[in-house]
Amino acid sequence: MMEYTPQDAPHRFGFLLVPNFSMAAFTNAIEPLRIANRLSGRALYEWEILSTDGGPVLCSNGVTVQADVAIGHAGRLAGVIVCGGIDIHRFSDRTSLSWLRRMDRTGVAVGAICTGAHVLARAGLLEGYRCTIHWENLVSFTEEFPDILVTAQLFEVDRNRMTSAGGTASIDMMLDLIAGEHGQELAGDVAEQMIHERIRPSNEHQRLSLPGRLGVRHPKLLAIIALMEQNLEEPLGRSDLARQAGLSTRQLERLFRKYLARSPARYYLELRLHRARLLLLQTTMSVMNVALACGFVSASHFTKCYRAFFGRTPYRERGLPATSAAPATPGKTGSDVKTVA
Repeated sequence: MMEYTPQDAPHRFGFLLVPNFSMAAFTNAIEPLRIANRLSGRALYEWEILSTDGGPVLCSNGVTVQADVAIGHAGRLAGVIVCGGIDIHRFSDRTSLSWLRRMDRTGVAVGAICTGAHVLARAGLLEGYRCTIHWENLVSFTEEFPDILVTAQLFEVDRNRMTSAGGTASIDMMLDLIAGEHGQELAGDVAEQMIHERIRPSNEHQRLSLPGRLGVRHPKLLAIIALMEQNLEEPLGRSDLARQAGLSTRQLERLFRKYLARSPARYYLELRLHRARLLLLQTTMSVMNVALACGFVSASHFTKCYRAFFGRTPYRERGLPATSAAPATPGKTGSDVKTVA
């Protein structure tokens, strides 16, 4: 945990908005600070909204937010928080990355919400630190930055780095900050004002549990799906899955048909294709490398499966021209494709 000390002067944050940032993550980070000021009757926190050039920034829901100032003219700050969102892998503004490195060198704490950790990593500010990022971007982040320790927790505070998964996790990270600097009672009062049922600890997981996501509670089925999710790059065969669950292959088939209305092979394929889509949209990995990362042995087979399921090729997904990859066989669907490529 970060060691906090009570602040006599207001703790001043700069929120750096990145194009397509998440409005939910951004407002959920600022509102706890505003409410803490209101409840305490004094300015515990101040903030200013930053953009690279001082101009407005479009967020992912189409709303435009006007920055207070360009990063080069920011006032004296105790902390900077990068507000990320979708298409974060496209952001590589050198001016912003250099400025973040300069802030770090001058002793300013650096943080990120939602997908903002991607920007910190690109600036070289996460080596040797624990961090987190929105669960949907975990795979693409680890593919691009394999040496950085990233977790699936709600938020991470590691010395002078603080990162959160975004959404309502921004609230919990800022409540942790408030509790550390001004006491648990004030943090609890802020949470109540926000109708935030409880202050969640950093080590809670971001995603719903498998039963919550699937609406299924059969223990052996859930164990098999967990195995599938853990083995997407090198898919397990049907007999391996059945054996590890203590079932016959016939029982395995019946279980999936009964609860998920599809075969194990079909369900496994869908998991791999959804993972592939995230990598296509969130990284610059080649289609071949995406295919390999999702358990396909050839780009042509991957393209055929992808088009059968999503109705477009991986290249079209990225808005690229079609390549010589083999087209899907007319009349076939994704359900005709075997699990193991």
